[in-house]
Amino acid sequence: MSTINKTQLFTASCIALVVTAMTFAIRAGILAQLGTEFRLSDTQLGFVNSMAFWGFPIATIFGGLVYNSLGPRKLMIIAFISHLAGLLLTIFASGFWGLLISTLFIGFANGSVEAACNPLIADMYTKNRTTMLNKFHVWFPGGIVIGALASKFMTDINLGWQLQIALMLIPTLLYGVMFFKLTFPKNENIVSDTSVNIKNLFTPLFVFIAICMTLTATTELGTQQWVERILGSSGASPMLILAMVTGLMAVGRYFAGPVIHKLNPTGVLWFSSIIATIAIYLMSNATGSMVYISAILFAIGVMYFWPTMIGFVSEYIPKSGALGMSIVGGAGMFATGIWQPVIGSWLDTERAKALSSGMSPESAELAAGQATLGNIVFFPLLLILLFAILFFTRKKLELRRVPQLDHEK
Repeated sequence: MSTINKTQLFTASCIALVVTAMTFAIRAGILAQLGTEFRLSDTQLGFVNSMAFWGFPIATIFGGLVYNSLGPRKLMIIAFISHLAGLLLTIFASGFWGLLISTLFIGFANGSVEAACNPLIADMYTKNRTTMLNKFHVWFPGGIVIGALASKFMTDINLGWQLQIALMLIPTLLYGVMFFKLTFPKNENIVSDTSVNIKNLFTPLFVFIAICMTLTATTELGTQQWVERILGSSGASPMLILAMVTGLMAVGRYFAGPVIHKLNPTGVLWFSSIIATIAIYLMSNATGSMVYISAILFAIGVMYFWPTMIGFVSEYIPKSGALGMSIVGGAGMFATGIWQPVIGSWLDTERAKALSSGMSPESAELAAGQATLGNIVFFPLLLILLFAILFFTRKKLELRRVPQLDHEK
């Protein structure tokens, strides 16, 4: 396959991931508007959010199982159609159930993008998989920056939430046109025997990593998706925080190669969990300018989680193939989906407690957000222990690593 085709496929994949990220950022930015217009509680908004996270693993399980037979091109066509359907149905939603269904379509589209693009990139870049997967995943935080700033600007000038959703149709059409024109590579550098892939899902290491992924994803996305509701009364701008955090994440992922080479993926994951724990704890007690400082630490803590976990599977459990990468991503999103209404209920409960104690509405919002972050901190705290186990067994793990990747620079 020619270099220019690789470059074009990688670029189209990145644009598709931008759309995926914008759906998260803009949904976070319009949650308050949706709650007001449709008279929804935070618990109900949590169920709407969870549809995106549940649609994702449905798509990754489906995509992982059929990747070897359908290939990435057909999966991207499915992603494109699902994105169009989800965005249009959201624009014309008339209530809670309409938002649930449309968000499920968007989640399925997002999962299809991951199910197609992660193994596609692993197949094309065999000598530096984790580095290229980090560069691909630059565009998740990058897309969140775009979406967060667009949402803030459009909200500030009183443009409705429907127009914010419609904005995402532009990059959706762009990646659709690009993928329709391109020739895709055959599966040559990843294990494409589905029975072998399935067998390797039941190894102790894969099960361990899948459990860790449920915690890393909830730490990152559970916090980000509720940033407007949690930090709205902290004295800082939630959408600017989201843009700052994800902007830093994008820069960090782009230059991930030297970090991963120096620390090893297991070291990156362990140190990330320590920093993420400190950051969320600080954020749960911060107001004003201190929110921005703790948010910078949070960005450093979570920036490498997702792509390094996917890269770890491709390198250390290579026989799981495309299915392994898809399932571990799906596990993360599925767990985050389960926790969305729980996080919403934490906010509702803590707000009610604060109001009943005589706090003003604004002080109650701040207290509820800080208490919710105090609950979320237990996710990365558990990861410190789990990733320490991984880090101190890294010499044994190196024996499993894909041989070609020993030369990664």
